[in-house]
Amino acid sequence: MEHRATAHRGRPSYGHDALIACDRLVRVFTTDGVEVQALQGLDLLVAEGELLALVGASGSGKSTLMNVLAGLDVPTAGAARVAGRGLLTMDARTRLDYRRNVVGFVGFVGQQTSRNLLPHLTALQNVTLPMHLRGGRRRAARTEAAEELLSLLSLTHCRDRRPHQLSGGEAQRTAIAVALANSPAVLLADEPTGELDSHTAEQVFAAFRTADEELGTTIVIVTHDQKVAAEVRRTVAIRDGRTASEVLRRTEIDAATGQESVVAREYAPLDRAGRLQLPADHTAPLGMRDRVLLQREADHIGVWPDAPATTADDDAPRPSGPDAQ
Repeated sequence: MEHRATAHRGRPSYGHDALIACDRLVRVFTTDGVEVQALQGLDLLVAEGELLALVGASGSGKSTLMNVLAGLDVPTAGAARVAGRGLLTMDARTRLDYRRNVVGFVGFVGQQTSRNLLPHLTALQNVTLPMHLRGGRRRAARTEAAEELLSLLSLTHCRDRRPHQLSGGEAQRTAIAVALANSPAVLLADEPTGELDSHTAEQVFAAFRTADEELGTTIVIVTHDQKVAAEVRRTVAIRDGRTASEVLRRTEIDAATGQESVVAREYAPLDRAGRLQLPADHTAPLGMRDRVLLQREADHIGVWPDAPATTADDDAPRPSGPDAQ
């Protein structure tokens, strides 16, 4: 199915310059004889070095997407590439190599530290373990690299502590260090702040920001935490197995005062067929359903509710502009 992402006669393929490229991604599950479409033609591009948040209601498909990107689940159709590797055609050995060397994964540790950390190993030993499994480094080099990671994430004091001796925030940051041990191109995080208090959650997010800025790691975070989502430059919302909207945040400087401020703007995805998803909180108050009226202007497209015609005058062209209804 990955032929969709192939270039045609010299034209660049979709997402050819993105580190993560999902092209019309589909994942169908069968539960008790009933098909469930968790992903329904999802498109997503993530640039190298980007720090991105994924949000969405339970059942929206975001966890399925994370499992696909982590190499834990295989898509049904479409195409998905991470760091140049196609995820639909991997055999078992290639998929294992992908999980060890291309992506790092961290979930919420909480009280179940065994999810990400081995309880009988110290923090340092937990971080060196993935390096040992990968091979190619001497023990001294592994120890030095692990100590550098712990220092980078402000965990030097936890070097010789076992998971049960760590606070929630320390355990979570140690799990991040483990996920970064083999210098993955992409770090995937599923609800990493979980039930942490706001101060501890800020420390954990600071670890992700440090990994992004200092190591150049591309990071995708699934979160319900609005504070975390508001901290990243790009937040992608998933609804019904597709990307539904994006919020982009940019730093702007006031020309008069010189003060900087972060401005957030919401965008709707426009696919290659020209289809546009309008957020329900925009369309519902205006009574938009089934179809809308479009009018092309010099620099924009006007979208209005399709009001039923009541007189002959209603067939006349509508005045241009958003106030023309």
